[in-house]
Amino acid sequence: MRLTPEQVSLIRTAVQQLAGENARVRLFGSRLDDNARGGDVDLLVELPDPVDNPAMLAAQLSARISRALRGRKVDVLLSAPNLQRQTIHDTAREQGVLL
Repeated sequence: MRLTPEQVSLIRTAVQQLAGENARVRLFGSRLDDNARGGDVDLLVELPDPVDNPAMLAAQLSARISRALRGRKVDVLLSAPNLQRQTIHDTAREQGVLL
């Protein structure tokens, strides 16, 4: 996994502040490959409760985490009971690493 312990902590803190204490976050995608270089940070944020404005929450998470990671591009995928589940959700859950 190509994130430092400090970066993991920054990500977890941002998710808890914006999405709540019960939210879980998984890293998936190219950042899991220790031999790769570059790439954005792909995150799956799993929420136990419905989300009122998922687009706003995803944008806020992406912006805050990107700033904390000094401008690194961050893609946020949300999973909540009221959101449509897609194949990418299954892939992220199966291959992702819980932070």
